[in-house]
Amino acid sequence: MSLWWSLHLRREAASVPLARRLLLDTMETAGVDPDISFELSVALTEACANAVEHGGTRDRPQDAYRVTAYLDGEMCRIEVADSGPGFPLATIERPTTRGYVPDVVDTSDADPDYAEHGRGLGLIEEIADHVWFANRDGAVVSFDKILKWRTDSPLVTV
Repeated sequence: MSLWWSLHLRREAASVPLARRLLLDTMETAGVDPDISFELSVALTEACANAVEHGGTRDRPQDAYRVTAYLDGEMCRIEVADSGPGFPLATIERPTTRGYVPDVVDTSDADPDYAEHGRGLGLIEEIADHVWFANRDGAVVSFDKILKWRTDSPLVTV
């Protein structure tokens, strides 16, 4: 069985928990293991927060962003796309690997906001099995995770 949904959301902080809740509810109903659901919801939250913060321009604060989730067989793919300026070229050209460490390692030289910002993409890479960053009329973050199922899942065939 496959299912998917797509949301078009305003770039407002209140939209982030809405997307997260829909993902968690969908996965619970489908019978996805709660630990996997939680991990994916954290990655989705980071991607949405990035779209809200960076996904538009000052002269168009009403810009929206899109979240699409696909559950297909043993895989979940989530895509978050915005209409902002896109990722810096260094972000989309670097290989995405587990264990990504942000460019700023010595926090004494870091921006004071570093404690609150700048780690979301690395966190997504740690959680997901595959991650892609792209610039297509804005920034696109797409990530996959192999699913585990509860034993009572309605989507698991014996």
